[in-house]
Order: sequence, then C-alpha cells, then structure tokens
Amino acid sequence: MIITSTDNVEGRRVTHYLGMVAGEAILGVNMFRDLFSGIRDIVGGRAGGYQNALRDAREAAFADLEEAARALGADAVIGVDIDYEVLGKENGMLMVSINGTAVRLG
Repeated sequence: MIITSTDNVEGRRVTHYLGMVAGEAILGVNMFRDLFSGIRDIVGGRAGGYQNALRDAREAAFADLEEAARALGADAVIGVDIDYEVLGKENGMLMVSINGTAVRLG
C-alpha cells in the first residue's frame, strides 16, 4: 500500500476517491521511563524511552490507517497528515493521529 503526504502518486492516476481514513494510537507513558527521562534532561542526552514510545505509537497508528484503507479496497492513501498530542493528567499519555484519503489508482 502506498501511503504519502502528497496529493497524488507520481506516475499513477487516481481513479476513485474512497473517503477519509484514520488511525489513532494512545499510549500511556511509563513512570520509570519518565524518571529516567527527567535525569537525562538534567545531564543531557536523548530520551530513548520516549523516542521508542513515540515510534511505537506512530507505527500502530499507521497500521490502523492502512487497515482502514484496505477495508475500502484502496491501493493508496494520499494527503496523509500526522498529529501528535500529549494527553491526560500531568501529560501521562501520548496520542498519535494520522488521517488521509483512501484512493484507487489506475
């Protein structure tokens, strides 16, 4: 499945617009990951735990988006937009939301 942020697929023609599709993932952030991230903030460096959580959430949201597009019989999803939000009390949850237009290509 082709998934792109552009409004077309180079060299291919959109023959049918099948509608909007979305994928979302909300992950809780581990207390220990927060603690070690706080220490890294003080001494410098990358917060690997947060990077991994963000990657996992993004991959899960893309998988949901692709599943929704396949259910419509799509060949591609165009115009994809990715949004990130921090939610919950004391920002304890991470949400990734992805949406785009499912299409068939000729």
